[in-house]
Amino acid sequence: MQNILFPVNFKFKISTFANDFIASDANDDTIAYVRQKMFKFKEDIQIYSDESRSQENYRIRADRWLDFSAAYAFFDANGNEFGKVVRKGWRSLWKANYEIINEHQEHQFSISEENGWVKVMDALFAEIPILGIFTGYLFNPSYMVTDLSGEPIVRLTKKPSFFGRKFELVKIGMLKTEDSEKIMLGLMMMILLERRRG
Repeated sequence: MQNILFPVNFKFKISTFANDFIASDANDDTIAYVRQKMFKFKEDIQIYSDESRSQENYRIRADRWLDFSAAYAFFDANGNEFGKVVRKGWRSLWKANYEIINEHQEHQFSISEENGWVKVMDALFAEIPILGIFTGYLFNPSYMVTDLSGEPIVRLTKKPSFFGRKFELVKIGMLKTEDSEKIMLGLMMMILLERRRG
């Protein structure tokens, strides 16, 4: 996942029992097929080159079975760990906050939800009978990735859709080629967790 053509679109599939989605670039070419097996105590995410699942490029594994403040490590195709994403516990109850850690166990990037009220309104509206199915069209959170100096790099936004299926990732700052994998994997893991939380 280097030399990516932005914007990148994440589209969840609703026809499978797994929690999975396709990431495609600006040319609508598939750059990753992300698959999360359901009913596992510890998160174990496979990232394939495409839907055929013939080539696994990355894997993300949780360090504990409870996801509250768990760390999710990134592994390449050879099983080498090269970073992780960590959810920031209590701070994430109001607004989602995550840190992307590099291979030297150093905080490198932050992911922050831009408006916590969107999630609150989404959850409240979803409880209204019948009208709740339209919540995916009304409340659409966005998440910003910044470097240690606070400079924005990319923004991930949920797009209006039934069941919260579609997300768009746009580049708004400088993104180094060597950092693109960690940022993409961090956002992929984050969106699986946040989508499950509502």
